[in-house]
Amino acid sequence: GQSIAEALGRRFTRVSLGGVRDEAEVRGHRRTYVGALPGRIIHALQRCETRNPLLMLDEVDKMGADVRGDPTAALLEVLDPAQNGTFVDHYLEVPFDLSGVMFIATANSLAPIPDPLLDRMEVLTLPGYTPGEKLAIAKRYLLPRQLKETGLNTERASIADGALERLIGEYTREAGVRQLEREIQGALPKAALEVVEGRAATVKITVKNLEKFAGQPKVQSEVAGREAEVGVATGLAWTPVGGDIMFIEAIQMPGKGQITLTGQLGDVMKESAQAAWSLLRARAGPLGIPLEAFTQTDVHLHLPAGAVPKDGPSAGIAIATALASLLCRRPARHDVAMTGELTLRGRILPIGGLKEKLTAAARAGVKTVLVPARNQSDVVDVPDEVKQLLEIKPVETIDEVLELALLEPHPLRPVAVRARTSGQSEARP
Repeated sequence: GQSIAEALGRRFTRVSLGGVRDEAEVRGHRRTYVGALPGRIIHALQRCETRNPLLMLDEVDKMGADVRGDPTAALLEVLDPAQNGTFVDHYLEVPFDLSGVMFIATANSLAPIPDPLLDRMEVLTLPGYTPGEKLAIAKRYLLPRQLKETGLNTERASIADGALERLIGEYTREAGVRQLEREIQGALPKAALEVVEGRAATVKITVKNLEKFAGQPKVQSEVAGREAEVGVATGLAWTPVGGDIMFIEAIQMPGKGQITLTGQLGDVMKESAQAAWSLLRARAGPLGIPLEAFTQTDVHLHLPAGAVPKDGPSAGIAIATALASLLCRRPARHDVAMTGELTLRGRILPIGGLKEKLTAAARAGVKTVLVPARNQSDVVDVPDEVKQLLEIKPVETIDEVLELALLEPHPLRPVAVRARTSGQSEARP
């Protein structure tokens, strides 16, 4: 917010709305009450001494409502350009012109924000930092700041780029850099202790000695499989702290044609699995799937980790690939990951969070990623450092996905069987 205000030549002020439950915090208290004060909006303008500042409404998704009113309803007039020219604070009791104020609201999630209030905002989604961006921020800002707070300088202590990269990948999992700064903050005092006690004149934290200063790694990221397997496909997921890869596992057993879904799947993901199952059943002939697979066997589909809730339609083609691999007995390539929503006609619909998903694929060692063809415009936003590590292939139908993701069945090796006749052994193919 401060940087935007400086770029626009405006003064900056911030209003924290986290935990606000009283409408009077926005509109002010009437002067008949003891200790009455203007609302936070008017108070912020008084503090910055101008009528056209950049005013940041911080954590608007953390507001609540109770018997004292709903503060989100009070913000409707504040943020509506057609009404905020005559905003009335209960304490002032006269119209006040807010049309010159530039409002910026921040939130971690759009879900708690009421639709009427959201309709008055232009939503800009800020993606998480890539590992390269985190490394640059750590070198330029976080490390110098923590060195200063620890009482060190670059001549006495330093952290190698490789160690910072390992801190980013193995010690933190976040969209921002707060935890990364905490890890740096925890490692530098141990380096300072060695300097103070005279055990070393200078300390350089490297990849090899990082655990001595930062402890054991705290995050174990998923990595791509080592070999192609039947019934296992690699999908891509978006999370609030970035992207991740996930393995979709399917097994077959004698039964009556039922499919079981486990792994804390949400309703949308369950429907995606049912759609994939119906599509494969309808196309059993062209795919070479015996019809007995849908009537005489049961299938169990699982998405680890079981303790993590999962939802969304973007795993549709990965689920279909895992099921097709199982039913056709064709191994799915371990170096191919995919994301996309699947329809009953076999078409692939676009998805969100592509930048985070591709970053996760590159981090996990995946070589090829299948993405919906209608998401090609989003590939432009993916950092070049990520695109250089991946072969990104756009796909439009499930037939293209299966052609790229599935290998041919392994030929059965002949087994030598020895039959004993008249006291002699005979080898038969």
